[in-house]
Amino acid sequence: MNVKSSHGRISNEPRQPADDPNFHSILDNPPQLVRTGRRHGPGLLVLAIIPITAFALGTWQVYRLQWKTDLIAKCEDRLVREPLPLPPRVDPDAIGDFDYRRVVTRGRFRYDQEMLIGPRMRDGEQGYMVVTPLEREDGSTVLVNRGWISKRLGDRRKRARESMPQGEVVVEGLLREPWKKNMFTPDNRPDKSEFYFPDVKQMAELTGAQPVWIEATMDPNYMQVMEYEAKGIPLGRPAEVNLRNNHAQYIFTWYSLSLATAIMLWMVIKKPPSEVAKRVRKNTQW
Repeated sequence: MNVKSSHGRISNEPRQPADDPNFHSILDNPPQLVRTGRRHGPGLLVLAIIPITAFALGTWQVYRLQWKTDLIAKCEDRLVREPLPLPPRVDPDAIGDFDYRRVVTRGRFRYDQEMLIGPRMRDGEQGYMVVTPLEREDGSTVLVNRGWISKRLGDRRKRARESMPQGEVVVEGLLREPWKKNMFTPDNRPDKSEFYFPDVKQMAELTGAQPVWIEATMDPNYMQVMEYEAKGIPLGRPAEVNLRNNHAQYIFTWYSLSLATAIMLWMVIKKPPSEVAKRVRKNTQW
């Protein structure tokens, strides 16, 4: 194309886009880059970790279930054996191997050193567990959890004479490792005779006893329970294993959570992008 120059000469050079006064360069209208794929943020990483963690916890609970089942079987086996005479001296470190073992011993109760642990609920009523040191013929002393009494009979003077047998008595019960305090249980205050959980070592030091805990057992009927409760006679525990075993529920919970979150993760990854996400916007001024 012949173009007339500003000097009036005709030029054979081709016409350039910049010669057009309506021309807009890319600098005037820069392109916009648009991400067409989906962005997976930290939420996807968390969602990927949950099924793995839940599966691991479920598998751990399988082992815990087997352990607890074996432990309950051992304790039930000890219950059916004949009561073992309690030796004069008991190694505290060996008590765990004899947990729920039926034992029998004799001696005199030291009511002047009685300790009440509570409050403890029974059938909706507040009360205490009565712990009385038992002084034996050989001079050794052990701690006996005689059972539950109502809170209104916490004062020994309000109880019937039958609740505190005199002279030598025979005690049959279970050699136990008592329950531990949790984070909500306050500390014992022995100076004020306030006990909230059985700290065996502390109670043994206060009474000069061995750190041995025996839970007296009984198999009362309804009428006997009513009589004992009215007179303030401690209600001993039944001779049975009461270890909690909720591991089967935990297994179901963790494995269900693992499966559900794994399905959610698969749905998020496999979900196709929307039409809007597929569309690439282009600058029309190019």
